[in-house]
Amino acid sequence: MRVEFLGTGGFYPNERRHTTCILLPEAGVVLDAGTGFFRVIGRLETAELDIFLSHAHLDHVVGLPFLLTGLLSGKPSRATVHATPPTLAAVKEHIFAPPIFPLLPPYVFEPLADKVSIRGQGTVSHRALGHPGGSIGFRIDWPGRSLAFITDTTVDGTYTDFVRDVDILIHECYFPDELAEAATTTGHSNTTPVAELARHAKVGRLFLIHLDPRRTDADPIGVEKARKIFPKTELAEDLMSVEF
Repeated sequence: MRVEFLGTGGFYPNERRHTTCILLPEAGVVLDAGTGFFRVIGRLETAELDIFLSHAHLDHVVGLPFLLTGLLSGKPSRATVHATPPTLAAVKEHIFAPPIFPLLPPYVFEPLADKVSIRGQGTVSHRALGHPGGSIGFRIDWPGRSLAFITDTTVDGTYTDFVRDVDILIHECYFPDELAEAATTTGHSNTTPVAELARHAKVGRLFLIHLDPRRTDADPIGVEKARKIFPKTELAEDLMSVEF
């Protein structure tokens, strides 16, 4: 199984990173549809696509209109958007409001089920996270491998069991430790608690995403501090591809 990081930044895109979008091309699964969503079509390896949205904040859904021409030409043949009812309503009412985007792409909008079967092989489960306006974390279990996606939340220990023992944990880390107070205030995470979560949950590897777009340098969050706690920590970069 392969995971491709199509957008690894938060809030707005910069020259280094688009906003959050994660693709599992062999499974036909996308996690969030930020500005990096435009990269999906050329990389998708399935006829159908399932898109799971963590929440309706603009940097996580703004890419949904980008799939219009692909859907109208039958590639993919079907695209299903899975999200909570409030997130689906916000997308349909605002992203696809006629004055903003006059043609609704032929998406299938599905309220999140407790577990969603993917291609008859894997399952996607979810749980609520703490974030202003709400957010959802996802876990994908495939035969012999697993992945969890946690974005836009402050680490609080309540979802440790949800991500326990996954091969890959993809977790937001918007702030370095010196801005921990800002992380708590805005409902985001900082370096040390994320690394401690990965260690406590005994995950295989940790990839940090949703990084502050004001920082375009190679290490905006102090990754070596994270590695002292959890050595298998990596900063995700746009277009990074990882086998697991």
